[in-house]
Amino acid sequence: MEKIEIRYSHENTVCRVILNDGKGNVLDHVMMSDLLAFLDEIKENPDIKLITLEGQGPHFSFGASVAEHAKEYAHDMLTTFHRIFYKIIDLGIPMLAKISGQCLGGGLELALICNVLYADKTAKLGQPEIMLGVFPPPASIMLPLKIGNARAEELLITGRTIGAEEGVKLGLINEIYEDKDEMELAVRDWISKNIVPKSASSLKFAVKAARKSFNHIMMKKLPELENDYLGNLMNTHDANEGIHSFIEKRQPIWKNC
Repeated sequence: MEKIEIRYSHENTVCRVILNDGKGNVLDHVMMSDLLAFLDEIKENPDIKLITLEGQGPHFSFGASVAEHAKEYAHDMLTTFHRIFYKIIDLGIPMLAKISGQCLGGGLELALICNVLYADKTAKLGQPEIMLGVFPPPASIMLPLKIGNARAEELLITGRTIGAEEGVKLGLINEIYEDKDEMELAVRDWISKNIVPKSASSLKFAVKAARKSFNHIMMKKLPELENDYLGNLMNTHDANEGIHSFIEKRQPIWKNC
């Protein structure tokens, strides 16, 4: 796989997935394809009790490729990205995100699908899609389910970035640590105490039971938002202007249509 690294630990019952494109761990079509291939492979392994997700280097992920948001690529980008969420829901394997540095856009959405979110004090989280004139379909569902509508709507409408401490206060982050090394030690301890002693198959049942409503809403609403994004939003001037202005490094000129 070109842009993700896979490592196993705890007698091959824990799988560590590292996003790695050499810079900001951008979720382009190559990395998305790697993640889909990994999820297909891991489905055949009945012994996996936990998947951890992190970014190589100082950042978790800058998010999905902005260039691939352009109208001519949007359909393939969005449908491929959403397949990752459907496969994770189908697997039911517990997932834990380890967040350092920037965790934005599609990067935060990948973290949101995880059951447990840990972060260190460098973490910056946000859904800045509205700055580009678009919106994030998975986050538009998951954020309200995780932290409540009032808090989620403010983040989605403003696109502002929050730090790890605010993430804890909002109920988005489970635990915060001083740095990446301290977080890694805490994760290892948490896994040893809470995951390793348990049955892999029973953990899957527990995840799917705990997420019965969450998964039902995601599976029903994500296709609806995908259709709205591709069929309506991407036919507006401003959605395309927002993407192109970012790529061209200039201020957008909105026409409000």
